Amino acid sequence: MTTQPILINDQWSVRPAEDSFGPENPSTGEPLGETYPVSGLSTLLAMAEHARQAAEDLNHCPPDQIGAFLETHADLIDKRRDEIAQMAHLETGLPFQPRLREVEMDRTIDQLRQAAECVRSRDWMSARIDTKLDLRSMYEPLGGAVLTIGPNNFPLAYNGIAGGDFAAAIAARNPIIAKAHPLHPGTTRLLAQCAHDAAAHADLPSGSVQMFYHCKPDDGLELIKSQHVGAVGFTGSQLVGLELKRAADETGTPIYLELSSINPMFLLPGALDARCDEMAEMISESLLAASGQQCTCPGLIVVPERPAGVRFIQQLAERLGDAEPQVMLSAGGVKGLHESVQHVIKHGAELLIGGRPVSDTHARYEHTLLHVDAARFLEQPESLQHEMFGVAALVVVCEEQEQMVQIARSLSGNLTGTIHSDQNAPEDRQLADRITGVLRPRVGRLIHDAVPTGVSVNASTVHGGPFPATGHPGFTAVGLPTSIHRFAALRCYDRVPERSLPPELRNTNPTGTMMRFINGTWTNKDAQDS
Repeated sequence: MTTQPILINDQWSVRPAEDSFGPENPSTGEPLGETYPVSGLSTLLAMAEHARQAAEDLNHCPPDQIGAFLETHADLIDKRRDEIAQMAHLETGLPFQPRLREVEMDRTIDQLRQAAECVRSRDWMSARIDTKLDLRSMYEPLGGAVLTIGPNNFPLAYNGIAGGDFAAAIAARNPIIAKAHPLHPGTTRLLAQCAHDAAAHADLPSGSVQMFYHCKPDDGLELIKSQHVGAVGFTGSQLVGLELKRAADETGTPIYLELSSINPMFLLPGALDARCDEMAEMISESLLAASGQQCTCPGLIVVPERPAGVRFIQQLAERLGDAEPQVMLSAGGVKGLHESVQHVIKHGAELLIGGRPVSDTHARYEHTLLHVDAARFLEQPESLQHEMFGVAALVVVCEEQEQMVQIARSLSGNLTGTIHSDQNAPEDRQLADRITGVLRPRVGRLIHDAVPTGVSVNASTVHGGPFPATGHPGFTAVGLPTSIHRFAALRCYDRVPERSLPPELRNTNPTGTMMRFINGTWTNKDAQDS
């Protein structure tokens, strides 16, 4: 059986494969017809070797060339918007419109265009010059490929060949080896066609953009350990991510992981009394979005024991129960969700609604709400703060306000943490301040009076957090230009002659507008004028 070609060294090529696989429609379980290769180690290492030469050549590419590639890639994706979104819909079951064709497509295109702007401005390089000591430093390419491994739940915006990691890594002038997710290889193939055509249009060096569909786990680990791989970007499960990290640590390869998050929400007494129904509606919509399959889905909701708290739980249960369960990404996702729900029940949570796969369907799960009292939660917080990847949440009911603070203190790292309070109520303000002080070091994005789903892509966004949300709390996967720094090396030039310096570190400002830190001041002036 003929398999789809991979993209290697600027060529679409059918290579000898270890095996093959085919995606299926999660709505029906029916195969979608196309067959994709499971690439062997020799193919993966050949990609790494091609990327080695590309890394040397990309280091000499001017920013305008990289910017032109990113903009053309965005334009080509935009032109094939319907085709790509339709393929993603077939492979993932996510709604064609507005989710894929508009919301996620627009985000994907915008990320690429923002990256192009960052490349052209060069501000992301954070150039620093001390003329007295003749010391200069800046961020530069890594000198090796970045392996980008996208997740199942964002087939466009996190795709290894078009998503946020891709945009950040190529903006730093690193070659890309992208791995498709096996649930949506056809979507990745279409995006890779756009990337290939854009690379040709911008005349990028051969091997700058490569893509394979799948590989055996051990072969993937060997690729990570290749001396020609400079970094890895991964979004997915904690189990797989930690296995990749162990391989990366053997060779000191930087790996940036987005893993697991329950995104706790604290609903304070005054807020519940003032707007109980409004919060139930807002939070139910956040849980239901994308069938709950978002890394920022609010999976842990902490409420006080009071009449408004009881009403909130009832309202939330009714809204979730009345909504029709949507198609999940795969039957495997349904199985994983059910196992997680059963895990939480085993450790003391009580089921309010749902808790089972929908019968006579391939990939649907009943909307699920569980509850537990704070005392029980605090007896075993590690077991009960367990991610349930779907429309499922655990409500923790607190008899005393102090228990809310204790729960915040018991939490592990998360992408987000949310507090709903009534700022006109002194009691809420004091409690919010206490919870904030405890919660702040445990989450990447602290939110007040909103929901965590729907991440804005802008320079102020932080999509990261302490372990197990990510592998390092000092970086963000979303938000340019900061996200570029994951895939860049900070390098210093000590009394290096002007002619041997990168243009960004020479006395004359290369663009006239680039901001550089010269002798203690951010400025766009030439160094000798400072």
